[in-house]
Amino acid sequence: MSYLALARKWRPKIFADVAGQEHIVRALTNALESGRVHHAYLFAGTRGVGKTTVARILAKALNCEKGVNPEPCGKCSACTSIDEGRFIDLIEVDAASRTKVDDTRELLENVQYTPSSGRYKVYLIDEVHMLSGHSFNALLKTLEEPPPHVKFLLATTDPQKLPVTVLSRCLQFNLKCLSSDLIVDRMALICKAENIQADAMALARIARAASGSMRDALSLLDQALAFGSGELRDDDVADMLGSLDQRHINELLQYLAAGDAGGLMEQVRNLQELVPDYESVLNDLATVLQQIAVLKLAGPDCLDEDADTEMLTGFAGQFSDELVQLFYQIAVTGRRDISLAPDPRLGFEMTLLRMVAFQPVAAALPGSATGSAPQSAPGGAATGAKARRSAAAQAPERPAPMAGDPDWPGIIDTLKLTGALRQLAQNCELIEKGETGLRLNISKSSEHLLTDQLRQRLSEALRAVYGDNLRVQIDLVDSVNDTVALREADDSARKLRAARDSIQNDPDLRQIVDAFGAEIESDAIRPVNGSGNR
Repeated sequence: MSYLALARKWRPKIFADVAGQEHIVRALTNALESGRVHHAYLFAGTRGVGKTTVARILAKALNCEKGVNPEPCGKCSACTSIDEGRFIDLIEVDAASRTKVDDTRELLENVQYTPSSGRYKVYLIDEVHMLSGHSFNALLKTLEEPPPHVKFLLATTDPQKLPVTVLSRCLQFNLKCLSSDLIVDRMALICKAENIQADAMALARIARAASGSMRDALSLLDQALAFGSGELRDDDVADMLGSLDQRHINELLQYLAAGDAGGLMEQVRNLQELVPDYESVLNDLATVLQQIAVLKLAGPDCLDEDADTEMLTGFAGQFSDELVQLFYQIAVTGRRDISLAPDPRLGFEMTLLRMVAFQPVAAALPGSATGSAPQSAPGGAATGAKARRSAAAQAPERPAPMAGDPDWPGIIDTLKLTGALRQLAQNCELIEKGETGLRLNISKSSEHLLTDQLRQRLSEALRAVYGDNLRVQIDLVDSVNDTVALREADDSARKLRAARDSIQNDPDLRQIVDAFGAEIESDAIRPVNGSGNR
């Protein structure tokens, strides 16, 4: 028996199975129940969101032998014939291949004749915007005064190209792009029914790659199952899509935080061995930057459920709000322009270098002791040599012995760390402190920070201040309780709550709200610092 693609096998056959288009299902259901069915419908939306699927279900609802109703039986000859694509009174046309006016006239010649076996003769014209101007003129008269036994169902991905005279004669429904969560849920249901062991991370990766299209998601799922010999593993899906492990994206962000152009180029050379899809890498980078922006400006409660809050909190302390926005815009623009580059890798490199070169002076790193941006070489780009200067060379005069320092945040301030190195220190928890040694813990969610290079640089920075004999031990644990990064996140959340409470309880503002029946948008409220900046 020939294999049937998942996108075809699991195509919805009733309105209840249509995912994510409740507004359209409700409208069509009400129309069918009340008998107020229009003669022409236009379904608009991007690829793979259900335009022709909804149209076919509507055709079944109109021609079911049990009568016109929103729940076709699916068992009568009309329903089964439509499902199998052989119902003689459902005329499906691909307008992209029949653009000539003669084709349209030939199609419409039989409109006047009554249906052969069904209740209605249904014309389903896909990609209707591809018809020529003369073809639209030929269709227009029939759309304006159709016989009572004829229904037109038009589908398009570009409704702007349709003449307004056609639009005005149709009921238009815009189908939404589907959320990643909805696509994941649908794929999980299918995998369970098909007895497929599916990795949740793999499903999430496929859903993101589908960009809101259920059909694309199921096609990628089929491809991933073939790639993984019937199993669905995240590593296999990442290889298939040309995407990278999150660790590689985090390393790129570390070098960006340090303004280390040399480190970025070295990382790109390492990535080249993995043969990544550089457009996909920029997409992943932009996704993390967007999550950082949400965390900084709207708070952790606004993040997606699967977001790594602790990892994002660590990065949030390394970038100003303005810098996150700048990097995101550069990543999105670079993704769009990468096809114009002489080579995708070169386009990817230039996008990263642009992030380093165009950092505004005002976009200071929140965690830096001086509040200034990374030092730049002539022309604006920070050189790898400067970014990797020895921490000992920057250290101040040696202070009192280790036992005289107040706590770990005080030690960090003494070291005057910046960039990725400060990020590592801020995510460490001080467990034990003595005159000759320090023991620190860092959670597994921040493991990406604990590279051999950063571990060595932190140890050197501490020894440069407190003595060459200082022992530094950093252990990886499941979770930590008290770090500078966690304190800063709690402080930001507390300030946000205070700002929102202050606005909500302001008597003058409440008087205005009550007078005009207005509402306060809590998500738009942000705390301000002492200088009046957000």
